Amino acid sequence: MRVLMDDMIASTRQEPGCIDYGWFINEAEGVVHINETYTDAAAVMVHLGNFGSKFAERFMGVFSPEGFTVFGPASAEVKSALAAFTPTYMATLGGFRR
Repeated sequence: MRVLMDDMIASTRQEPGCIDYGWFINEAEGVVHINETYTDAAAVMVHLGNFGSKFAERFMGVFSPEGFTVFGPASAEVKSALAAFTPTYMATLGGFRR
């Protein structure tokens, strides 16, 4: 898992539209969460393309995704690309980011 994570972090770091990318673990439960933030839908699509071509097979061999949540607006293209993950979409209600 650690090698895959390091490879994915290094690759995603090169994507100019990714502004936040973090992996978090609950070791007691063996649960990993990945938090990602992108500048716009185009940046999400770049990331999804990179993930698909470079990491999807390895990732799915290590992890069994149990949930997928998208926070904020998502374009029709992004929704279509993520449909296989059956994500939950959460619309922005309020707040701010610095």
